[in-house]
Amino acid sequence: MIRQRIARRFAWIASLVLLGGLVLPTMASAKTPQEIDASVDAALANFRSQVRGGDAFLQDAQAVLVFPGVVQAGFGVGGEFGEGALRIHGEDAGYYSLGAASVGFQFGAQVKDVFIVFLQRQALENFRAKHGFTVGVDGSIVLVNLGAEASINTTTLNQPVVGVIVGQKGLMYNLTLQGSKISRIYPH
Repeated sequence: MIRQRIARRFAWIASLVLLGGLVLPTMASAKTPQEIDASVDAALANFRSQVRGGDAFLQDAQAVLVFPGVVQAGFGVGGEFGEGALRIHGEDAGYYSLGAASVGFQFGAQVKDVFIVFLQRQALENFRAKHGFTVGVDGSIVLVNLGAEASINTTTLNQPVVGVIVGQKGLMYNLTLQGSKISRIYPH
């Protein structure tokens, strides 16, 4: 019992240290809205060119929250961080950060682009009404992991909010958005 407590505390502390290592350097050199816009534009262009049906999928959406270049790393204890923008019909509607810490079976590191696509107006309004949003607590996001033969369409995805992860570079076991915290960083 005592060993389990010590192991849990150690894992918790290690998790905080790892997340701090990922987040603090990024926060110290936080991107400007212009830098975020440029990386979001590039991620959207890649999505449209790499994913069959991607352009039509995004056109049918109420909005898309794009986090380009999210860094995820872990070895038992892990974390991830990224900054992005909410686009409603192509127009900026705010800037957000995505962060998470986790303990459990995970190993590796990767950089990925995360797209959170709002397919229903009510889901978008619920998201925008909150100052912060934790996936799985404040709402659920159905995760779609697109591999080499990427194809997507709205007829097979009839969920209010869909998360799409593309452009993975590196190897990571345990791919999830569960528990990720999304916070507004710049008002618009």
